[in-house]
Amino acid sequence: MRAAVMWLVCLGAGLWGLASRAAEPSQRPNFLIIMADDCTYNDLPVYGGKNAFTPNIDRLAREGLVFDRAYLSMAMCQPCRAELYTGLYPMRNGCCWNHSASRPGIRSLAHYLSALGYRTGLAGKVHVEPKTVFPFEDVPGFCPNCTADPTPPHNVEGIREFMTRKNDQPFCLIVALVEPHVPWVMGDRSRYPVRNLKLPPHIADTPKTREDFAAYLAEITYMDSQVGDILRVLDEAGLRDSTLVLFTSEQGAQFPGCKWTNWNLGVHTALIARWPGHVPAGRRTAALVQYADVAPTLIELAGGNPADFGPLDGTSFREVLLGLKDEHRRYAYFAHNNFPEGPPYPIRSVTDGEWHYIRNLTPQEVYIEKHVMGQLGGATPHNKYWPTWMAHSWNNPTIYGLVKRYMVRPAEELYRLSEDPYEMTNLADRAEFAEIKARLAKELDRWLAEQKDPGVPLDTPEAHKAMKEGQPLF
Repeated sequence: MRAAVMWLVCLGAGLWGLASRAAEPSQRPNFLIIMADDCTYNDLPVYGGKNAFTPNIDRLAREGLVFDRAYLSMAMCQPCRAELYTGLYPMRNGCCWNHSASRPGIRSLAHYLSALGYRTGLAGKVHVEPKTVFPFEDVPGFCPNCTADPTPPHNVEGIREFMTRKNDQPFCLIVALVEPHVPWVMGDRSRYPVRNLKLPPHIADTPKTREDFAAYLAEITYMDSQVGDILRVLDEAGLRDSTLVLFTSEQGAQFPGCKWTNWNLGVHTALIARWPGHVPAGRRTAALVQYADVAPTLIELAGGNPADFGPLDGTSFREVLLGLKDEHRRYAYFAHNNFPEGPPYPIRSVTDGEWHYIRNLTPQEVYIEKHVMGQLGGATPHNKYWPTWMAHSWNNPTIYGLVKRYMVRPAEELYRLSEDPYEMTNLADRAEFAEIKARLAKELDRWLAEQKDPGVPLDTPEAHKAMKEGQPLF
């Protein structure tokens, strides 16, 4: 009997080994990273969105692996891209604010993968600097200006030429789209009648907000059509089976509670991976991953050792991609420095994927973000819905509550994401969750010390200026 059991155990182990080896890649893949711009992850149908029409992203999800717990450290365009490309958190790479820069001497995917024999290119929005840190080849055809009105038509011939230039050399191509970043002027709004929209709970229901939300959804559909065009070029070049495609939505949209916040709708991102024959199709994973993990993952898939390019803050989730594991990191970490997007308002937070602990470092201050709430480029409001929130808040308790939630915040917040992904119910003061809050607070303190993050002194004009000039901060 015992011998029979041992035989079955050995047989099982052998079969698992064969299955594992079968999932291992036989050659180094190309990498195609497609980025949306300011797209709240759960406005996409693949993450439960009730409004948007995205057939190409939906098809990509059916053909690949959907990450349900993917995050970025700062919900702003430049810092999150710097994190993605370098594998380093904002304090380590130097890009701790929007419209800043990474430190001279920092390396990125353009260096890591070039050293492994890859061509590296970037089409569309760049929004990282300096060029010495991000020396990607400039690939033409997609608009680099996220505030263009309208966005010029794209041309796929530049990415086609880049993909097919040298069949014997793998490539990494990033196509950074500029939709659905404001202004919301692209796409067919008639597809989204305002009376039919299902507004999520963090958005105030005013007529102008409905109009703007419809315009935002139209841009999501326009962006989805660009995703389809890019994937079509890959197919026509015969590179579908040899290319790992990663689609990500970047941070949340320019609605209160999304971009420029540490709330879940700001720092949670969409991430979908497809590599036929290697990445399991039609699956979802609860593995916790962060933008900093992408660079070491690509290094390892390219045949390199991430330790040779480190120390990096991220770690490779290669085994999750290949279906060999369904877990990765234990925590993801977030930071927000509000200057120069508004008066200083530093925020730090941490999640384990189920619970999210947020610490507002200056809760005595009023939160103001100039793009959402103020003026940009003269007298024209950047987002015209915000004045209607203010106008309706005096006699509408729900809208008043949303305005107050955005502008006046407590010192600590705690949310259970599985039950409250919009983070509308703060549990920080509930005695029954005190142990969970303490555990996450301790982990956040550990991370801040590791990153040498001083907190409040970092979110200042002086620190921003010093970092841009390459001067020591503290």
